[in-house]
Amino acid sequence: MNVLFAGGGTGGHLYPGIAMAAELKKADPGVVVSFAGTESGIEATEVPRLGYRLHLLPARGLNRGRSIRDIISNAGVLADFASAMAQASAIIRRENPDVVVGTGGYVSAPVLLAAQLMGRKTLIQEQNAFPGVTTKLLSRMATEVHLSFAESRRFFKRTSSIFITGNPAREFPPEDPRECRSDFGLDRDRPTLLVFGGSRGARSINNAVLRFYSRLSGKVNLIWQTGSLDFDRVRGQLSPSSTLWVAPYIEEMGPAYAAADLVVCRAGASTLAELTNLGKPSVLIPYPYAAADHQRHNARALVNAGASLLIEDDKLGDEPSLAAILALVENSEALGRMGEASRKQGHPGAAAELAARIIALSKQ
Repeated sequence: MNVLFAGGGTGGHLYPGIAMAAELKKADPGVVVSFAGTESGIEATEVPRLGYRLHLLPARGLNRGRSIRDIISNAGVLADFASAMAQASAIIRRENPDVVVGTGGYVSAPVLLAAQLMGRKTLIQEQNAFPGVTTKLLSRMATEVHLSFAESRRFFKRTSSIFITGNPAREFPPEDPRECRSDFGLDRDRPTLLVFGGSRGARSINNAVLRFYSRLSGKVNLIWQTGSLDFDRVRGQLSPSSTLWVAPYIEEMGPAYAAADLVVCRAGASTLAELTNLGKPSVLIPYPYAAADHQRHNARALVNAGASLLIEDDKLGDEPSLAAILALVENSEALGRMGEASRKQGHPGAAAELAARIIALSKQ
């Protein structure tokens, strides 16, 4: 069996493909897996590091502006797309994949379209509640479309071979919350708040936590990933405490999730998959500049399910928002209800299920 994955640019588009590839290797150690990506995306370093072959293509996104500069730039984008299509066609002829899997990002469009025009089986995996342009356009000719949120189905006219499979995410073994709090040097029995905004951090989240930290101190534990850009500034404003753990990055997210009663974070698709697989209640602050505002759509899906509270980025530092977070982290009954609702939205076997579908398609 030979499978070609197309997607990347960001970890949100790449890691679902890597998770599926790992499950394919488990099911069939002889499977040949390769990826198509760009030299500017995260896949340029991550795919070779993980031992997979990477085909680099000249793909980039259109500028949404209407200035002369944007128009000229977009002409170059279209030329790159045509070149990427030609190169993708050559790769497909040479590699002869049984299935081509698209996980989003600029590079997935030319590869999927080339595969579809060549009559190859294609599977699309969409991570976000609001499907991307590539997914909506190429879903019409895809062999199968797999969604992460039930809310996404309304964007598609097709009624067959479209599935709610979930988003492949990292898996974390069960751990004792009290032991994990101790491992972070925190009070084993206090309610615990986990805050993060990505590896580089989120300044608006960090500023809000700084503002209400004095009201948290002594009441709840705080595990805080500031990101690399803000760490020195944040650390300089805090005193050591038995209820505070702060670092630029959390190397082991499993214990951090296990220790937490409530999570405050952005609403990226991979993060939400991890939260729901673990049944974690959350306060979600969508990144306001995400493409097509997809993080707000993701967050709304969990809010509507009763699993999360949504706070807008520019409202996070306001008194009502701070009061809501403080009240929630100490309300064990509400957290329990939200946790159950979160777990019902999870798809912990998504990667294995998608791998099984890829194998089935390869045999058709």
